[in-house]
Amino acid sequence: MKTEGIEGTERFLSPGKGRGLRALKHFKVGDLVFACPAYAYVLTVNERAAHCEFCFTRREGLSKCGKCKQAYYCNVDCQKGDWPMHKPECAAMCMYGENWCPSETVRLVARIIVKQKVHKDRSPSERLLGLNEFESHLDKLDNEKNEMNETDIAALHHFYSRHIDFPDKATLNELFAGVNNNGFTIEDEELSHLGSAVFPDVALMNHSCSPNVIVTYKGTTAEVRAVQDISPGDEIFNSYIDLLYPTEDRNERLIDSYFFECDCKECTTKSKDKAKMALRKNLSTPPKPEEIREMVRYAKNVIEEFRRAKHYKTPNELLEICELSLEKMGAIFAETNVYMLHMMYQAMGVCLYLQDWDGAMKYGEKIIKPYSVHYPPYSLNTASMYLKLGRLYLGMEKKSQGVKALKKALAIMEIAHGKDHHYIAEVKKEMEE
Repeated sequence: MKTEGIEGTERFLSPGKGRGLRALKHFKVGDLVFACPAYAYVLTVNERAAHCEFCFTRREGLSKCGKCKQAYYCNVDCQKGDWPMHKPECAAMCMYGENWCPSETVRLVARIIVKQKVHKDRSPSERLLGLNEFESHLDKLDNEKNEMNETDIAALHHFYSRHIDFPDKATLNELFAGVNNNGFTIEDEELSHLGSAVFPDVALMNHSCSPNVIVTYKGTTAEVRAVQDISPGDEIFNSYIDLLYPTEDRNERLIDSYFFECDCKECTTKSKDKAKMALRKNLSTPPKPEEIREMVRYAKNVIEEFRRAKHYKTPNELLEICELSLEKMGAIFAETNVYMLHMMYQAMGVCLYLQDWDGAMKYGEKIIKPYSVHYPPYSLNTASMYLKLGRLYLGMEKKSQGVKALKKALAIMEIAHGKDHHYIAEVKKEMEE
């Protein structure tokens, strides 16, 4: 069992926050604080055939499961390693065929139930916090969240009842709520979604909008690295949310998803809010406070509208939503305003999907500098934007610009992922070629 860095931390009672994680030694920027293998994990359906179901390695020529023909593996060893977890899913997929469609959370919970029955002892993922200690906050769930829990439990029974013995409904309720509150999404170097997992020891860390560590992934292992100098006695803080947005928005998200407000220095000083909410300069008539509030309401509504529209509108229709909203918001907001950046980011994603490289590059170039200002140093969001831009430039024969952007991505990634991460080697290889 790998324990590098774990001896330099301890679980403790954090004033006003409950349990937390504290440093017992000094960690400098880039140091590995600890690594945590996933207790349970599942590869997202969209990445099948591109990544190994067991180790999440990205490669060509994977071999598929001979029974369900849906799961892919590097080799026989990976297939055998995954079989205890894949077995009930494999049987369910064979039985339901094209009608097999449980959510990723349902698939993950099914694997947790299987593991709990097979492994009764504390796992290497639970050196500091046990899975059974997860906060579920059942008493704080609103009707919508309770209905989602009910739907997930029904889907679990529908797709897996012939293949898994379930605990009682109260235990399932607790388990789903605990996973929703403490689960992680595994992402690649461009922050594309690869899968979902639970890392109990990582879940022990409390939140800050000015975190001193960052979580990245090497296969199905989470690695926690320092992004600020940490002294003995300091609490170790991770960020639970996207830090692009102003204080009010961040706390709305924290209350909705995690049932608390943040009182970190960034939230009490609101030092970045003015820059994040920048207005257009040189307007003949400065906008009135009510006009600004109305535009903020519009921005939040269009962000939610776009999120929903992604499920049923065409890429060109989505791009039109982006362009129209940017035009409207641009009457008051500066291009560096975070709501403008949000819609530019969505527009860039649509352009990449449509292979409109010039359009994607145009948006990426507008996004990258404000990202460097609004996000903390060593942000994965900033690194992924430099990566996307760098790869775009290289694909468009803009070699010097491409190499320059990739170097900036590497400067962040070497701290966040560690210099020995395979993503680093891959990016360096792209630069050399």
